[in-house]
Amino acid sequence: MNKQVIITGGAGFIGSHLVDKLLAQGGWQVTVIDNYDHNYPRSAKDANIAGPLADRNYTFIEGDILDDAVLEKAFAGKEGRETTVVHLAAKVGVRPSIAQPLAYHRVNVTGTLKVLEAARAAKVRHLVLASSSSVYGVNPNVPWEEGDVDLRPISPYAVSKLAAEQFARTYARLHGLNTTVLRFFTVYGPRQRPDLAIHSFFSKIIGGSPIKQFGDGNTGRDYTYVDDIVDGISAALHRSLQAKDGEGAFDIFNLGNSKVVQLRDLIAAIEKETGRKAIIEQLDEQPGDVPRTCANVSRSKQDLGYEPSVDIETGLRRFHEWYMSLSVPQQ
Repeated sequence: MNKQVIITGGAGFIGSHLVDKLLAQGGWQVTVIDNYDHNYPRSAKDANIAGPLADRNYTFIEGDILDDAVLEKAFAGKEGRETTVVHLAAKVGVRPSIAQPLAYHRVNVTGTLKVLEAARAAKVRHLVLASSSSVYGVNPNVPWEEGDVDLRPISPYAVSKLAAEQFARTYARLHGLNTTVLRFFTVYGPRQRPDLAIHSFFSKIIGGSPIKQFGDGNTGRDYTYVDDIVDGISAALHRSLQAKDGEGAFDIFNLGNSKVVQLRDLIAAIEKETGRKAIIEQLDEQPGDVPRTCANVSRSKQDLGYEPSVDIETGLRRFHEWYMSLSVPQQ
């Protein structure tokens, strides 16, 4: 009998890649919840789920995690220890969260609490929660380690993800809900949201439009290719859980590439890949943006067997190939 997995946000960038991997592995009955958030063109998510819809082991529910009826439908008949939840649904992005803090709190905190409650009631085996490197804030102790307790997030988005982590920790302690938190570091690749840096830079450079560079180009990010992230999620789904003293297992893992790429070098690499020169509009640094991110993944390697393998040049080439394959490029 197939194991059950419920994936929130499963028609999006990371979620759709995870769905493809699990269906290809076999042995999974996949249920996806997605609300078609306006961050994507609807056609993009339709394309993401077109293949899985033909698979008898796939069920799609269009709806919002804030809607109790949607969660009831997703969890119906899936009570018990053979069910895992992968909670990816969230409002994302540092800068928009400054303008819409209440919306971010509602989805990322209250929405996560609703998913936790549904998982608790269904007595599921394991919940995997997608978090973010943003929770580390401005932290000079790079590469960042999961055991760092001096977390100082500097945007409403980052605060909302840290709050979601803390609710998950509490549910593990109080209700025995086994939970794995995965902190993603700047994920990119095919199907990436059009508003994110790499997708936006490709579309504008190819189209001859100016790109926005916030700051002098010295900011650095630990860019992580989506296939590496999905391998890490898959490893978390298959890991042995060590619960004790009546509490659920609770662990946090970084999923990154452990290589920092400066913004100016990223732009240069995209110029080289596309064979076109960027028109750069330099702007002031933005509130909420951290100067640098870098993951220590030694714990993920030891406990999950996580081994990121896609370097930035290879990842950009794969993204470029995907972007040029679109009949109507996403803008």
